[in-house]
Amino acid sequence: MDKGKTKGSLFIVSAPSGAGKTSLVKRLQQEVDGLVVSVSHTTRDQRPGEVDGIDYCFVEHAKFEAMLEKGAFLEQAQVFDNFYGTAQESVEKLIADGLDVILEIDWQGAEQVRNKLPEALSLFVLPPSRKALEERLKGRGQDSDEIISRRMRDAIAEMTHYAEYDYLIVNDDFELALKEMKAIVIAQRLQISRQSAAISHTLAQLLAEE
Repeated sequence: MDKGKTKGSLFIVSAPSGAGKTSLVKRLQQEVDGLVVSVSHTTRDQRPGEVDGIDYCFVEHAKFEAMLEKGAFLEQAQVFDNFYGTAQESVEKLIADGLDVILEIDWQGAEQVRNKLPEALSLFVLPPSRKALEERLKGRGQDSDEIISRRMRDAIAEMTHYAEYDYLIVNDDFELALKEMKAIVIAQRLQISRQSAAISHTLAQLLAEE
């Protein structure tokens, strides 16, 4: 059986807060070999329990700004006083090593990535209803009604960009949504451009003249 290394693919996954994106991506990574989640750089403080290089790459403002000036990020954003960004070099290295890479980013970040890597595939995850979304946000038990209302407004604004994506998944039944995400990853791996490179030896044997 062929074991040649082929380039991986880049998957963008976006969703409003409360849609279950992070849980889906975590399970997907556990159940699909050769799939990794890109680790973002951030200037925010490291929280208890977080591991540098696994949860985030924690950097000082000066280093982040230097990377920004060099055009090192596929996408970047400012959230309050902190900056977040996806390093293009690290993503491209993972892809070159044959790994499929997931970026968990919002619609603005997705737009930036598409401009630089138009071959990236994008998935948008929706909740089944506004009521379900609000219940999920309230179920966390961490936020006031005012914050939940703001998160709902932000979620609705995020959802208006669903049509900019290649695939749309409704996370009503978690296991079904997970199967749908797996199907997208597997289908991409079976495309002619990727599969023909992966099984080049087999193809050569099958098509050889006797």
